[in-house]
Order: sequence, then structure tokens, then C-alpha cells
Amino acid sequence: MSTQLQSDVLQVLEDRHSVKQYQTGHKIPKEVLKQLLTSTSQAPSAWNLQHWKLLVIEDQAQKEKLLPIAYGQKQIVESSVVIAILGDLQANKNAELVFGPAVEAGFMPKELKDNLVAQIEGAYQYPQVARDEAIRNASLAAMQLMIAAKALGYDTCPMGGYDAAKFVEAFNVPERYLPVMLISVGLAASPARSAGRLSLDQITVSNSF
Repeated sequence: MSTQLQSDVLQVLEDRHSVKQYQTGHKIPKEVLKQLLTSTSQAPSAWNLQHWKLLVIEDQAQKEKLLPIAYGQKQIVESSVVIAILGDLQANKNAELVFGPAVEAGFMPKELKDNLVAQIEGAYQYPQVARDEAIRNASLAAMQLMIAAKALGYDTCPMGGYDAAKFVEAFNVPERYLPVMLISVGLAASPARSAGRLSLDQITVSNSF
């Protein structure tokens, strides 16, 4: 990694803060939104199953519908777009889509694919595994989305404060998907306030407790 690239990446991470006040009326260009979603899709995931679905809410009427479900948080209607991060409880069904092309292209032996699929299906016999993996891996995509947004000149705010059951009902979310969080994306109306952080001594343990 070049020194400049390293510096740019670390600066984006340092500059990213949650923003709750946005420039209303700004529409993210389609090509920029496509890049944001593409970058999000490149997040890592267990077995590369890509345990997420992204519900992109741009329509103002749909955001108004979401507002009371999100307890009146104004960033819902003031931001350019709200992206609901959903975890896939049946991500095991993605195995063939993920591994099949690799086998066909000669990058993966069929025996390895079959072993991986058997391993995945074995794990997904347990509902708790499916739920844990859905939340864990969708959260990786959520963080990647926020970093990518900042790199593209936009600010974000992750939101866990909403009625998940009402969200599922209002937006016809299939049973396969579990709401993980909402993320508002837009141009900040004022600079984000830097939040305090615990020191490394307070958050790290060397080798063992």
C-alpha cells in the first residue's frame, strides 16, 4: 500500500462521524449511489455467502412512512436516502450462486465446493447460527457502507432505534431477512461533532485476561 493511499484510508476512518442533520432536498446521483452499493457489496462475509440484503429507501413518501417507525428521528426524512441493512437468515442458499461459477471457471475443485456446502448446511441446521451469522456479516456490510459513503463525500448515521416488527410489516420484508439497522446517507448540514473515544488502555487486553 502506498503511503498516500494509507494516509487517505486512515483519514476517512478518522473523519467518519455520525451525522443527524442533513441538507434537505439533495439527491445522490445514480452513479454515486451505485458505487456506494457496489462498495458495500464487497464487504467480507463467512464462507463468502454475503449475508445481506440492502433495502434502499429514496422515495420521500416511503421515508415519511418510515419516520414514525423510527420514532420520529428527523434524519430519516432529511437525508438523501435511508438504507436498511437486512441480515439473510437463509444465506446458505447462496452457496451454489457463490461457488458454482468458481467451479465452472476452474478456480475451485468440485470436491472442495461439495465439502463447503456440506459444512454450511450442517451449520445452518441451527437457527441460532443462522441468526448470528446474519447479524454479524450484515454488520460488516453496514460498516463498509459508512466508510465508502465518507470516501464519496457523504455522511451517515447508523440507527438501531426503530420498531423492527412494524418495519417488517410496513415494507413487506420477507421472513428470510432480519432487520439489523437503518443507515441515513446524505450531505451534512453542519460538520459532525467528534465523539470522545475510550483510550486503548481501556479497550484492549494483551494476549489474555
